[in-house]
Amino acid sequence: MKRIRYYSSYEDDFIESKNQEYKIPDGYRWIRNDALSRILSTLIYGAAVIFGSIYSFLHLRLRYKERKKLRGALIFGNHTQPVGDIFIPALASLPTGIYVVVSPANYGIPIIGRLLPYLGALPLSDTLSGTRKLSEAIGEHLRKGKNVVIYPEAHVWEYYTGIRPFSESSFRFAVKFRAPVYCTTVTYKKGRFGKRPKTEVFIDGPFYAGETLGAKAAAKKLRDEVYETMRKRSENSTYEYIEYKKREN
Repeated sequence: MKRIRYYSSYEDDFIESKNQEYKIPDGYRWIRNDALSRILSTLIYGAAVIFGSIYSFLHLRLRYKERKKLRGALIFGNHTQPVGDIFIPALASLPTGIYVVVSPANYGIPIIGRLLPYLGALPLSDTLSGTRKLSEAIGEHLRKGKNVVIYPEAHVWEYYTGIRPFSESSFRFAVKFRAPVYCTTVTYKKGRFGKRPKTEVFIDGPFYAGETLGAKAAAKKLRDEVYETMRKRSENSTYEYIEYKKREN
């Protein structure tokens, strides 16, 4: 039988870590340029890409509908895979590396949490200084030609086939750093064998903020273009592996 998950609002979180309330420490380094960090990042990131290729193409049955050259870009995607959402943009960006904006709760995961800084994770912060440092890190990585990935839906809804509402707040980075914007839309179709669906990913862009709009209006323009593109692409999903139903009050 099809699995059903009930939600009260689009802010519901179905996947939580063992330390969901983890806070990023004051001394956290968003940018790591020392030699040891660079070596560890190269080794750990390389191993993750190898594992991610096997996981994505065999377990998720991943296929990209169209490849684009992604470099120095902000990539926005729908958040439907707790593990795969790290690998999907990483494999699409090769040979360019990626950095991913993540929830601090991910750092509370045993073992994996300690590896996240070397896998390109950029944690959100609830302090002004932390938010400023996050913004600085995003800007530096973009200037170096790396891609930065943001999931504006915030919470993972595994195998969800729609696009949940999201605000324009995270698009302010594209306006601030004049970076091209792309979106990846993950869709699902019935596989030939078994119940687990095939995963097909559409890559669209680039989108630009434009030169004539103010910062807030430009961020909203980008948000609307990306949202509408993802919504249309999501119509390519033809199979619900998990059904989501609104809980009746």
